[in-house]
Amino acid sequence: MGKDDRKGKRVGRNNRVGTRVPKLGYYIIVTDTEETEKNYFEGLRNSMPKEIQDQIVIKVEKASIKDLVDIAQELRNEDPQYRNSWIVFDRDQVKDFDEIIFKAGKIDINVGWSNPCIEIWFFAYFENIPHIKDSWTCCDNFAKLYLKKTGQNYEKSGKDIYAKLSQYGDEKKAIELSKRKIKELEDDCNTKPSIMYPGNTVFKLIEEIKSKINI
Repeated sequence: MGKDDRKGKRVGRNNRVGTRVPKLGYYIIVTDTEETEKNYFEGLRNSMPKEIQDQIVIKVEKASIKDLVDIAQELRNEDPQYRNSWIVFDRDQVKDFDEIIFKAGKIDINVGWSNPCIEIWFFAYFENIPHIKDSWTCCDNFAKLYLKKTGQNYEKSGKDIYAKLSQYGDEKKAIELSKRKIKELEDDCNTKPSIMYPGNTVFKLIEEIKSKINI
């Protein structure tokens, strides 16, 4: 029997997820932003060879901060046997940052957080994770570096952000740099994500996907 979607329409099971089970996984990424994360992850998928794209699903959904975990759980529960659910969001001014991450962990929802903002992950592509606490400064400084590296202005709504980061930066080094930074923060006894800046765990999602497709 079909299930009501969030707009009140009846949606058949096969129409929700398709009739095939993607060999490399079905990733649901729930984020609170309209464009930056959505464009980045869709760019990741579009960068894959066509034969790989046919074997993996990367779907990005938007939800309010307070609903991130609930929506991710709802989507996963529709077809739990092959749904890999993540929430991706920034520290920014989120008051319940740690609580949201804890809530997600209790029900095995993966979390790709950035502190102070996702641009701190983007910085890592250029082998640099500067010590920045606030998101405005982080975005502004990244825009300057992005212009220097690519010769183009940085736009948070840019649809080619993944392609540009991959072209002018180094994703493998970005992952390793982010790993080291998280370990440094943990070694300093900073185990609450809200005070683990500059840092991110978005790299875990990228590393997992790339390990499956071997590119």
